[in-house]
Order: sequence, then C-alpha cells, then structure tokens
Amino acid sequence: MNLRELRAKRTTLGAEAAAIMDEATKAGRSMTAEENASFDKLMDERDGIDATIERSERLRENERQAADEDLERGGQGTGRDEAAMGALRTYILGGRGALTDAQARALNAGSDPEGGYLVPPVQWINQLIQAVDDEVPLRGLATVQKLTTAASLGVPTLDTDLGDAEWTTEIGTGSQDDALRFGRRELSPNPMAKRVKISRTLLRLTSGSAETIVRDRIAYKFGVTQEKAYMTGDGNKKPLGLFTASPDGIPVGRDIATGLATGFTGDGLINAKYALKTAYMNKARWLFHRDGLREIRKIKTGDGVYVWQPGLAADQPDKILDVPFIASEWAPNTFTDGLYSGMIGDFSYYWIAESLTLEIQRLVELYAETNQVGFIGRQEGDAMPVLAEAFVRLKCGV
Repeated sequence: MNLRELRAKRTTLGAEAAAIMDEATKAGRSMTAEENASFDKLMDERDGIDATIERSERLRENERQAADEDLERGGQGTGRDEAAMGALRTYILGGRGALTDAQARALNAGSDPEGGYLVPPVQWINQLIQAVDDEVPLRGLATVQKLTTAASLGVPTLDTDLGDAEWTTEIGTGSQDDALRFGRRELSPNPMAKRVKISRTLLRLTSGSAETIVRDRIAYKFGVTQEKAYMTGDGNKKPLGLFTASPDGIPVGRDIATGLATGFTGDGLINAKYALKTAYMNKARWLFHRDGLREIRKIKTGDGVYVWQPGLAADQPDKILDVPFIASEWAPNTFTDGLYSGMIGDFSYYWIAESLTLEIQRLVELYAETNQVGFIGRQEGDAMPVLAEAFVRLKCGV
C-alpha cells in the first residue's frame, strides 16, 4: 500500500473500533468479551499501520534532506560519499585486509591501538541514527544535542525563580528581588557498545546490501539499549530515566496515583493531565507500555464516555483525554501498588546528548566455528529530564 492507502485503511479501522465502543455506550454497558476481542484486533492492526506510516514519513523526510544537502553542495560530495560507502561494504565483507589504500583513507581510522576500529561514512551514520529513531519513539520528541568537540553539555536549570512583577509608578522599578538562582547539570556522554552476529552466507548472498544488514541490526541493538535507559536508567554512567525518581530529574513530588492498585482509573488519568501546567500542554504526550494502552482504551469516565478516542481523520493521532500518546516496549508494565505505570509530559524537556563518533569493529576468528562474523558498534551518549514540572508520572495506588 502507498501512504494514501495506508491512511485510508487507518481511518477505516479507527471508525470500526469506535463503532464497537459506541454500540456498548449507547446500550449503557461495557463491551462484551467478543466485542473486546474484535476491538483489540482492530486496534492492533491500526497500531501496525501507524508504525508503518511513521517510518515511511521519516524515510521521505530523510531522503528530502539528503537531496537538499546534495543540491547545496552542487552534487560535489556524491562521488566521495559513494566511495566511502563502497569502502565500508568492502570492509564488512572482507575486513581491513581487503581494503585498498584509498578505501582505508576513506574510512578514517579510529584511535584503537590495534587498529581494529574504523569510522563509517557520515551518510551511513545518519542512516543509522534514523533507524534508531524508528526504534525509539521518544527520540523524535526529545531535544537531541550533538556533541562534536565538548566533553559534556551543561544544562541550565532554574532552581529558584523570581517573584511576580509589581504594579508601580511611571518612574518606579519595583522592589529588589534576589531569589533567582540557576543550577547546572552536566550531560556527559558515556560509552555504550553493542555486538551483533551475522552469517557469512547471508553477507555473501547479499553483498550489495551487506552494510544495510549490519546497520539495521546495530540500530536495533542501540535502540533497545537507549530506550531502556531513557525509561528506567539510574543516571550512573548511563542516562537518567523518566521513570526513575530523582531530585536531579523528576522527583516523587511529580507523582500522581492512578486511583487503582492494579491499573488505571479515568479519574486518575484526569488528575494526572491537569497536574501538568497549561504551558506544557500544547506539546504534551502520554507515555505508556502497550499493555497499559490496552487497559486504558476500555476505561470510561463517570458519564460513560471512553477516555481513549480514535483519531478518525487521516492526519490525526489517537488520543487519551484529548492528548496524543506514544508507546514504548520498555515503559513499565507491571501494574502493582506503588509502581510506576505511565506518564504525561512535554518530552522536549528530556535532553539527549550524544557524540557523533561511531566506531565499528569486525570480529572474524571469534565466531569462525559457527560460520558467523561479529560486528561491534561503539558510541557515546547521555540523557536526562531537565525540567521536572514538564512531567507528571502515574503510580499505581489510591
């Protein structure tokens, strides 16, 4: 299907799911087991189409940006990019010994004393980052800072604010206020590495796209590593996660009870939504695991209206209490008294700092017995929430 057909299919599925809910609502009852099963099937299919649409749109945008950059260069960089990509393909298939001198120069050697690392072309790194974005939906909403020379990124935080302005006379300036205090948090990219193993046969049979296979597998591994840390990282040599209570990130004062020890209530979601200041509402999103979304989709408010509403227009997302949501496989999904179960916030106040340097090491002998080649990708990154009041966490309980 093309994008237009996918959007049309998405709209149809949403309308069918809404019709099931509406029928139960008009009858003044909850959905039956059969209706629940039909509803879940429709929504699972719709979620899959949403993911496909998002990937397609990101790919189009990436291709458009690449075309714009090439146009700005007047096409001068195309030959160099192709040469570097060809060198990378040769390295992946045959290792360092298969590279010509020109190809070795195209892949800038890293600083490893044994010469085992090579730096991939910028084009390949950008494609890898795009693939990671597809794996980690939070990155598309967060503020991502690229560090090229600095060892860390200072994050200005307003620890103590001024009082309100005062009404005064034409020549008056108001009373002096010395309450303003700025803190400073550091984002220091920490090393992370992921190893993937790929069959020699697969690499040989797909020689024209060997670098794509390696890129996609490393992207998946990096994506899992990063998303876990963005959700629950403890901040010790890794990112500080959204669901980790910390005075350096989001403290327990930003927690709201769901109203139920083992799940969610409509009132709990409403309380969480309106604990977020209006200033952050325009860009706010809910964040849940898909297990949480499954339960929330069936919750009604006191007047019998479902808190989840399908976006029936092709360009409108599904919403919970009129706020769009994102899903993460690594968000909490153990709905037990006292544990976190989701959140709402403006995720542009989650900052990610990462080094642009990405190194690839090829391992041959280690997996020779299983006829595989190993690849290790290494990068550096850090992340943290930088403004606590931009987030509200949900915790199971009454």
